[in-house]
Amino acid sequence: MTRFSTNEKIQAVMRYKKGSDSLKTIAKSIYLHHSVFSNWIRQYEHHGEEAFKKGYTSYSVQIKLDVLNYMNEFGTSARETAAIFNIASHSTILSWQRSLELHGVDALQPKKKGRSSMKKESNKRKNQMLVEGSVEALHAEVERLQMENAYLKKLNALVQNKEKSPNKTKLK
Repeated sequence: MTRFSTNEKIQAVMRYKKGSDSLKTIAKSIYLHHSVFSNWIRQYEHHGEEAFKKGYTSYSVQIKLDVLNYMNEFGTSARETAAIFNIASHSTILSWQRSLELHGVDALQPKKKGRSSMKKESNKRKNQMLVEGSVEALHAEVERLQMENAYLKKLNALVQNKEKSPNKTKLK
């Protein structure tokens, strides 16, 4: 899908407002589906040029609930509600509605995006505990030594099993 600049969107809507061309004709001329173009027109009618100037926004739980309540109370469609509240896509509202129905209000909480940061501080804290000689540091040291012991025992058992194995090739 092609991205359109704010000016291109405004020019297309103005062409429609002048009445020289139909909605479908303008949509075809800019290689856009007519439903998307009609959404642009609705957004322009409700918010003017500001409708096309916004970027990414994060919506709070309260705003999401207000939008869904408005849609249910007045019986507006998802497309119309998106135009009224200046939400870029009606599918956003539909996903909020689905999440609310399936998982309740907690599903509308904004989620943190991207990967979590690496935790370098945890290793520093462990080293600081070992230096201090506290009870926790001693327990950590004992646990580490027990794991090392268990590893060495398993390694020794593997080596002994390999030596006893009858699959050795014999020289003739």
